[in-house]
Amino acid sequence: MIFPIGDDQVKGGSKPFFSYLFIGINIIVFLYQVILPPPELDWFVFHYGSIPAEISQGNNLFTLFTSMFLHGGWVHLIGNMLFLWVFGDNIEAIMGNFNFLIFYIAGGLAAAISHILAGPGSMVPAIGASGAISAVLGAYLILFPASKIRVLVVYFFRSFYMPAVFFLGIWIVQQLISGYFSLSKTTSQAQHGGVAWWAHIGGFGFGLIAGWIARKTLEVKHKPDSFTDQDLV
Repeated sequence: MIFPIGDDQVKGGSKPFFSYLFIGINIIVFLYQVILPPPELDWFVFHYGSIPAEISQGNNLFTLFTSMFLHGGWVHLIGNMLFLWVFGDNIEAIMGNFNFLIFYIAGGLAAAISHILAGPGSMVPAIGASGAISAVLGAYLILFPASKIRVLVVYFFRSFYMPAVFFLGIWIVQQLISGYFSLSKTTSQAQHGGVAWWAHIGGFGFGLIAGWIARKTLEVKHKPDSFTDQDLV
């Protein structure tokens, strides 16, 4: 198993205010979850998690937002926050603070909708920031395809660098394969929960589109003699 632990940093641009703010909010909410007794924790997750069957009926739409800040355990939280820490700052530097805020929330909503469309009758609450973070990954692939990602190989506890296009390409292929097989699950199996693969796929697709728009916008704003593709990698 490998995890990203660093990348090339953008010189200049906006400071990663919202990237770090989202990390802080997610940690605080999870610490609150940890101190709740089991009955109250169950209520908290079912009340603020996004339940596809309810959303499909137009109920509790606010959970499309609140579910982005809940997590199912330490591994879930740490994995998501690590990805956001590695990839979010460069995207915010390029997009700007306010644009990144809108992009992140919109990416999370797009991811949630994709998950709901894949299983509109599910009563299992979907929680986690991975949908919004997947949008960040999609935008990163478009804006920084040649960036070097430092990854840690857990088994050997060694790190090395690989191109972003390779790392993120492997990641999305894994999501697509898992998402395809998840569609063949029985209703009974789906009701026991698991990874929301289609939230990852939907968020990533949204990020690809947003990243393409951001890249084209930057190309228009900069003069041809002062802006090249290298500025974005």
